[in-house]
Amino acid sequence: MENIAIKANVFFGKGLVKVLLFVCSMVLASTVHAQWLTQSIELKAGWNAVFLHVDPSHLLLDDSIGGDSANPITQVWRWNPPSTVQFYDSPGDATFNVSGWAQWKRLDPDSPLKRLVGNTAYLVECANDYTWAVRGFPVLPRADWNMEGLNLIGFPAALSNPPEFSSFLAEASDLQSLNVELYRYQGETLSEDNPKKIPPSLYRYVDVQRGQAYWMRAGETFNNYFGPFEVVVSGADGINFHDNLSSASLRLRNLTGGELTVSVELMASETPPVGQPAISGVPPLLVRGPRNLNGLKHGYSELPEGSSRSWTLAARGEEGSEVEVVLGLDRSAMTQEEGSLLAGILQITDSLGHIEVYVPVSGSVASGAGLWVGEALVTQVGQYLKTYEDGAAAPIITTNGSTVVTNDLVISASGEYVVSDINMDLADVPKWFPLRLIVHSPPDESAILLQRVFYGTGSDSNQIVSRTEAALDPARLADARRISATHLPWAEENPGWVFDGPLEQGALITATVDLPFNDHRSNPFLHTYHPDHDNLDARFETELAQGAESYSVVREIGILVDAPGTNFTDRISGGQTLIGDYRETFRMIGLPRAGGTNDTRTFEVRGVFRLDRISDIPVLTDPL
Repeated sequence: MENIAIKANVFFGKGLVKVLLFVCSMVLASTVHAQWLTQSIELKAGWNAVFLHVDPSHLLLDDSIGGDSANPITQVWRWNPPSTVQFYDSPGDATFNVSGWAQWKRLDPDSPLKRLVGNTAYLVECANDYTWAVRGFPVLPRADWNMEGLNLIGFPAALSNPPEFSSFLAEASDLQSLNVELYRYQGETLSEDNPKKIPPSLYRYVDVQRGQAYWMRAGETFNNYFGPFEVVVSGADGINFHDNLSSASLRLRNLTGGELTVSVELMASETPPVGQPAISGVPPLLVRGPRNLNGLKHGYSELPEGSSRSWTLAARGEEGSEVEVVLGLDRSAMTQEEGSLLAGILQITDSLGHIEVYVPVSGSVASGAGLWVGEALVTQVGQYLKTYEDGAAAPIITTNGSTVVTNDLVISASGEYVVSDINMDLADVPKWFPLRLIVHSPPDESAILLQRVFYGTGSDSNQIVSRTEAALDPARLADARRISATHLPWAEENPGWVFDGPLEQGALITATVDLPFNDHRSNPFLHTYHPDHDNLDARFETELAQGAESYSVVREIGILVDAPGTNFTDRISGGQTLIGDYRETFRMIGLPRAGGTNDTRTFEVRGVFRLDRISDIPVLTDPL
């Protein structure tokens, strides 16, 4: 079956690409922030420069700070880098240029600054020393850099045993030949000496503090160094599998001149704040491994909560200095209720112990409901090969006196050869035969096999899945799609055939399709305009009995959905792709015989199938 599945995957991709592209273009995923982390910042009495590595924008400052009488923060200023080149000779110039700041003041309802956002520097005035706990969703390091002046930035330094500036900046090759300037606030009032410049001679004694912002200038060099490694993900808000994605990737890039080991650990999210979506657990993540050359499938390793995986990267610019880490969501292990949100945080660290980067990761439990379209490939059919009984008959002598050697078969009293065996075993076909499959899966109900389906905009301007074209908006038919399975019998009402169970991994479900002997629309034995196959008598007046010229056909179509497999793709694809065995039994029913039976002949068909969920719309708009 492995080789069959490989070839089937290639074939299916060609047959459905247009349909899938159309449907996918109509589905837009929304972003939900679901991971929560608290950043603790030590404030001193007076003015402090802070940098947020979490985004607490779900709360207004009037509520998070102004609504807390125990919070001694009196003012918050957000640094807004000028959109045009503006050179500040000292951080004092920038500090006292009020136009460069958006401000919030306690008890001032007209303050222009309303919320805090991540990856942003702030000046915070505090009445006394205070540990400020800021809860938000973690954000990846990013900063706008002004080459012509000062920049107020922070670094994602390690929380425990942070590096000194001397060792931290030593790994930044672009900054080595420059006179880097650093300034920091130390509480107290704002003045020409606050912030104070850190002399380079003291870099070895000053730690890089996570959550503290520094004024920094590096000549005319564009600085994108915020630590010894860089994390690149496709989404600005981390990795979100939603309820329909199965894999995502991130790139780890070494920015140092030496070999570096980078580790990724999965952490649980903190409890969400009031009013935010509940979290039902940590997503079951898989890390894709190398490809197995025997089956051409990738292996995997699990990444459970509290465990880590490490990659050793070559020096910057060398081969092997970056790696793509492909993560999968093991949907087969998600046992929570449909719609449940799973969320966690990837903590990424380096062997130098310099920085900690937090990447949000989340996914929702999919229902499996919706429209599934795919194909079965018939790879084997049952034979019907008779073996006749051997006898001891004498050779037959023809009229011209020549001798003919017979195969010595036994003839019955009625003059027919005697059958000793019928071989009905399955045999491979010379060329696989494709059959389109259209299955609609309602929530918690048996799936439905359909001959055709319509997908497009309904009269209420919403996307719908329907059995009939009449349910679609006539003005938007050009954008709709009809998908048909020509091997199934057409009927105007298009009711479909109900399987005997729901569509899910590990299930064998069967639907029965009847082709009556007198159904001219679908029975293959009927040729309406052929006198020998029209099922009418010689005068074309009376319909003949079943089996006289045509047979009734009963097709029992079954799909055995594979249970979660042992390779990376099989473990993650259950929410959007199902594969397995196709099996069909069809019976041809002919003339009636004594005892209430009919002439019947049965054939078996086997193959493989693949179904892709192209819509998560759970109901048909025109249920029958």
